[in-house]
Amino acid sequence: MNMDTERFNARELCSRKLWQLVNAPSRQQQTDETTLQEAIAELSTRRHYLAQLQESGILGDQNADA
Repeated sequence: MNMDTERFNARELCSRKLWQLVNAPSRQQQTDETTLQEAIAELSTRRHYLAQLQESGILGDQNADA
């Protein structure tokens, strides 16, 4: 089975689903780091959940002004 055929695309998910993925209590165990970074970057680009990302320490202060 070729795992490359099911590539994660953060743009295909709504912001709420991305937030659930990023904010899951066991996110490190369920999701690889690349996928998490893509989800965080997409949320940041959409400017959704920015305050929550910063409060939880997931997103650094330098990305808040972007």
